[in-house]
Amino acid sequence: MTKRALLSVSNKQGLSDFAQELISLGYELISTGGTKRTIEEAGIEVRSISEITEFPEIMDGRVKTLHPAVHSGLLARRDNGEHMQQLQELGFGPIDLVAVNLYPFKETIAKEDVTEREAIENVDIGGPTMLRSAAKNFENVTVVTDPADYGEIVEGLKSGDLTYEFRRSLAAKVFRHTAHYDALIAEYFTNLDGEKAPETITKTYEHVQSLRYGENPHQSASFYREVKEDRGSLAYAEQLHGKELSYNNIQDANAALEVAAEFTDPAAVAVKHMNPCGVGTAGDLSQAFAKAYEADPVSIFGGIVALNRKVDKETAEQLSGIFLEIIMAPEYDEEAFGILAKKKNVRILKVDPSITETTGEKMVSVRGGLLVQDKDEGKVAVTDLRTVTERAPTDKELEDLLLSWQVVKHVKSNALVIAGEDRTLGVGAGQMNRVGAAAIALGQAGEKARGAVMASDAFFPMPDTVETAAKAGIKAIIQPGGSKRDQDSIDACNEHGIAMVFTGMRHFKH
Repeated sequence: MTKRALLSVSNKQGLSDFAQELISLGYELISTGGTKRTIEEAGIEVRSISEITEFPEIMDGRVKTLHPAVHSGLLARRDNGEHMQQLQELGFGPIDLVAVNLYPFKETIAKEDVTEREAIENVDIGGPTMLRSAAKNFENVTVVTDPADYGEIVEGLKSGDLTYEFRRSLAAKVFRHTAHYDALIAEYFTNLDGEKAPETITKTYEHVQSLRYGENPHQSASFYREVKEDRGSLAYAEQLHGKELSYNNIQDANAALEVAAEFTDPAAVAVKHMNPCGVGTAGDLSQAFAKAYEADPVSIFGGIVALNRKVDKETAEQLSGIFLEIIMAPEYDEEAFGILAKKKNVRILKVDPSITETTGEKMVSVRGGLLVQDKDEGKVAVTDLRTVTERAPTDKELEDLLLSWQVVKHVKSNALVIAGEDRTLGVGAGQMNRVGAAAIALGQAGEKARGAVMASDAFFPMPDTVETAAKAGIKAIIQPGGSKRDQDSIDACNEHGIAMVFTGMRHFKH
């Protein structure tokens, strides 16, 4: 019996060559619409799907392959006598190979001006149905959805060595492909509907790269990215130089980008173990980096640096004098890149934190489940602050308070940040109590804490943190407020002449 192949693809890459190879292997070709035209234009004989179904394509091609002649030919088990007898009685024949890829739904919804109607018209129905039918019967039907697999399939058909395991791997690829496709559609319509907590959630990601290892060498890891493009994210960064990124590199680099995205003035952010260890802003990038470095010249060693301006020669020379794992910036001038690239292992990435997507969802896996929340995009302006003490902060203190507040939201709780002179001076991260976090931050700041300001990610349940800050010389504090004992902290500030403002917003980060 002549073998039959059904080809219906939106991606015509390699199609004509694949069709010709199938003809040479004795296959009869069946096709639809634009795929059929492409094959015919290559001078290859092909039958219309309507000849097989004895039914015309209708509704502008919406209905053409949804027919028993197609799906019985795909689903019939060749080792089942009843199946094969029914095919014969109905006048249908087996279909032995299916090559289908789907309407370009992802590419359609990526267009800025896409309409809902356009999106709907690019929801493929027949394609996924044929793929699923063929994949279910992978023992008997060769199913392909990726043009990259054409060559290996042809070689296997020629040698007669399309093994069970290989056919099963093709089926698995199909089911991943259709699940990915359906997830995109579900997410698109869920977003249109504005549903924030649907009864089920299915997210889909695309593979970027396999990593050398995970958090530790005994753990394997891979990097995936969301389908929606975020050109300011690490997933779309261009690596210009250096070793491959590791799992920890990606975690730390992402943390640095998120802090850098907070600033519009020239800024430099140094991160170590996902916490900012130094942040500086200034009129130019070189000065900003100098401030970030001075904030903690010890912790920056082996760290990650994110910059929000083009790197020039002066900044590059500063960066090259330190051992860094990763440097990220929107651009590098030619001389600056030459200086940085002299270090063989440093990863140099081109990515602009100013266009990082700050909205959307944050997902965290827990054992047996998933936590989903909105990203913490909360920002405050001077007009949002409420002065609660007798003394109001000076204009310069307000600038430093806002800087410290921008940074503290990115520090693991319990978090305290000391700032002054347009940079961080000390960071206390991940402590079990707020006084402990204050002690670390103030200890790091040392004498520079005198006249500086402090930010806390959450309220003070007791006045002890204020007392600790006062001893170190802190002059202004920014915190959310909202404790039943707020007045105790306010009274302590008044006693020591400290200005304190409430934001009405906390920034826990677990």
